Amino acid sequence: MTGPAVAAEQLRFGYGTNGFANHRLTDALAVLADLGYQGVALTLDHDHLDPFAPGLAARVAGVARRVAALGLAVVIETGARYLLDPWHKHAPTLLHDDPSRRVDFLRRAVAIGADLGAEAVSCWAGVRPATVDPVVAWDRLVAGCAEVVAAADAAGVPLGFEPEPGMLVEDIAGWRRLHAALGAPPALGITLDIGHCRCLEPQPVPACVASVAGHLVNVQIDDMRRGVHEHLEFGQGEIDFPPVLRALADAGYRGLVAVELPRHSHAAPAVAARSLRFLRAAAGAAGAGTGPPG
Repeated sequence: MTGPAVAAEQLRFGYGTNGFANHRLTDALAVLADLGYQGVALTLDHDHLDPFAPGLAARVAGVARRVAALGLAVVIETGARYLLDPWHKHAPTLLHDDPSRRVDFLRRAVAIGADLGAEAVSCWAGVRPATVDPVVAWDRLVAGCAEVVAAADAAGVPLGFEPEPGMLVEDIAGWRRLHAALGAPPALGITLDIGHCRCLEPQPVPACVASVAGHLVNVQIDDMRRGVHEHLEFGQGEIDFPPVLRALADAGYRGLVAVELPRHSHAAPAVAARSLRFLRAAAGAAGAGTGPPG
């Protein structure tokens, strides 16, 4: 949510564990802390805090101790590919005939987020199955989100709904429609992926940030090209990052700005190191000439 303006150099950078898929979670957390990251975007997955494996409470408590010892803030991401169905990526979503497993997963994510003191829990709509009528899919999305929003509200954890290219809600306009359909609940904010803004939003990326500043609870950051949904390392796409970071600072955003590179696990430590150097330099450039921090 918005607040007093901050200097761009004060933005807090994190890194997504979906970019450390070949590391044990404890090792990934240690690498990120050693590099100087201030937080982690933790994707609940088979090897990284599986929400369906036995002994969940003890494992969550162990992660809570670990992130506290390392001084890492946490957001929870729920985009694991084959966690719920070994045959179909991301299935079932809230749009399928039987979304109960997805609803259960998102409820678990909210509970885990509460136990970890997470700053937000993020989710998305999913791709509409070809056999599901668009009106039916929308009604299912609203109904499923209402359940998850209620759980997040009760747990005191902000829920960040992410527009995702190709999904039923793929842009900021779609998020606004969903937010209104749910009655504009305070517990439902937006997760904004900076790369997605460049990919498909009609406005420039800094304008996208400003347009949702009052609802921003989670930020993912990566480079991207217009019309191509491919998460790229910084400098490999088309985004000018200092104005984007300036826009986040001007919005008073104080949550994590977490690098989202889910296809870079093969070189995770090196990519994470390069990413943080880039972001710090971009924040420094964005902060030039700013006033005192709010």
